[in-house]
Amino acid sequence: MLMKKTAASSLANFTSTGFDSTRFKSSVAASLLLTSFLSACATAPGNYLDTSRLKDDGQHQSQAAETYPVHLIDGPLVAAQAQAAAAATQVLPTSRFSDPSQYVYRLSPQDILGITVWDHPELTTPQGSTLSSGGNTTQSVAGALQQPYTAALPGQADPYGQTIAADGTIFFPFVGRIKAAGKTPGELRDQLASGLVRYIRNPQVDVRVLSYRGQKVQVTGEVKTPGPLAVSDVPLTLVDAITRSGGSTGDADIQRVRLTRNNKLYVLDANRMLDKGDTTQNVMLQGGDVINVPDRSDSRIFVMGEVKTPIQVPMLKGRLTIADALTQAGGILDTDANPRQIFVMRGMREKPTTPDVYRLDMTQPDAIMLSSQFQLQPMDVVYVGTAASTTFNRVLQQVLPSVQTLFYLKQLTR
Repeated sequence: MLMKKTAASSLANFTSTGFDSTRFKSSVAASLLLTSFLSACATAPGNYLDTSRLKDDGQHQSQAAETYPVHLIDGPLVAAQAQAAAAATQVLPTSRFSDPSQYVYRLSPQDILGITVWDHPELTTPQGSTLSSGGNTTQSVAGALQQPYTAALPGQADPYGQTIAADGTIFFPFVGRIKAAGKTPGELRDQLASGLVRYIRNPQVDVRVLSYRGQKVQVTGEVKTPGPLAVSDVPLTLVDAITRSGGSTGDADIQRVRLTRNNKLYVLDANRMLDKGDTTQNVMLQGGDVINVPDRSDSRIFVMGEVKTPIQVPMLKGRLTIADALTQAGGILDTDANPRQIFVMRGMREKPTTPDVYRLDMTQPDAIMLSSQFQLQPMDVVYVGTAASTTFNRVLQQVLPSVQTLFYLKQLTR
């Protein structure tokens, strides 16, 4: 009972001071409107880049941990990047032979040999006709040469050829077990002839490889026929390996072919060999090499912001300019884009906290030339900024429904 009297007394005192309900509602509406406008400014819808953390002072140095230096794209910068790209040194794998003319094949375990001793058919590998391919099937010697991974019968001595054992040796009548792996066919021939001279006068011996199975190169990735390739007496180069694997697929990135040799990774540009004749990229392969032809997923450029079609653009033969990227995205939006804010953000995968940021001012007379000369790099992000008027219009589009709602609410409370 006492609480009811106190509440009534307080209400009477508040009314007697001249409380104006209409003024109160107007104040509340104004406060809500101001709050909505400020919150809308902070969360403007659509694409928008807050440049407050970008320091575009031309010094190319960050002044704080939260500030990203912006490099203005101009003629000297484009020239400096071109010079740096030309001067960049590429680490190439070392080869056992400096020139293909010096290449010599050395025998390896699992190679199948054909040995001929003239006028002594009992010591000669049968000429003929067939070479066992395992199971109950046989194939011709010519077929074995075309298919180097023919499986021989178990054992060290194949009925139709000598298979070099895992320890690198073979057994030959009158000579015994001798080391074959690591020798050339000519060296093995001379050794066999020396061993037979005590039993045969002036022995005439010939050694040939019927099936190259000891050394192989693995070709994987975006090729039409991935799998192992035999290393034979003919030098095998990078382009040869891709060609013998059926060629590359439509999604292959032959600018970044990966070669793994002796637990080290090398990146080779096969396209530079095909387009410019750079023979340094066409390295000679050796047994144990692994070739991987990747797809183009790591050679993409992302175009975002105020463009007609935000898109990811694959690099063409390892090259792409700002003009190429913007053209692929349909160009910038005439009504919404800020042509002074064409940003390129680079190195976010290698250094995610301190990427390099470049800005192109498309309002300058030389901007078109620079946009067609500035070379992008894989995984770059091209961002087109938003015009200030567009940001303001988007804020109004977000605020106006709230203003209209408050207006109708005020009319209904009269």
